[in-house]
Amino acid sequence: MNRPSPFAPDPAEGPADRTDLAQVMRQVAHGDKEAFSVLYDALAPLVFGIVIKVVRDRAQSEEVAQEVMIDLWRQAARYRPDSGSVTTWVATIAHRRAVDRVRSAQASSDREHAQAAREHGTAFDEVAEQVETRLDSEQVRRCLRGLTELQRQVVTMAYYQGLTYREVAEVLHAPLPTVKTRMRDGLIRLRDCMGVTT
Repeated sequence: MNRPSPFAPDPAEGPADRTDLAQVMRQVAHGDKEAFSVLYDALAPLVFGIVIKVVRDRAQSEEVAQEVMIDLWRQAARYRPDSGSVTTWVATIAHRRAVDRVRSAQASSDREHAQAAREHGTAFDEVAEQVETRLDSEQVRRCLRGLTELQRQVVTMAYYQGLTYREVAEVLHAPLPTVKTRMRDGLIRLRDCMGVTT
């Protein structure tokens, strides 16, 4: 067959052409490759439709759909007719796989961003960068004394010790949002004290 995609529906196939999928599933559970071919043709378009709505990217969706179909071949024996129809069971597997792919992609992206932040230091705005270049000056020390204790601790740990917001929060046993707020407020006060323009 010369279908554009293995997941494209067969326009010639109608409801009357579909066999009892529960029976087909039983045959697949016993290793019947022809039965799996029937199952594949019947369910691949459904699986792909569910996956692409979640994943959105066509290439990744085809990959995930293929993984789902492989799961069906391997896990056919787990299907229980009393727990629902084959299509419902398959749709559930497809949806879970699609969500897992999206979560995995997000986690991978988060790890890459965290790694980049570690490699390039905590990302601060222009004010913070200008302050950092002058940390050793008396003016900075004087301005640091004008901060609250928590602001001074947060700014000092971030700049002198190179800690991230999360690490500062752990050291101070303070909530992360509080640390971020104190950092922002501290940088604003330092900017005003030092006359740094943005």
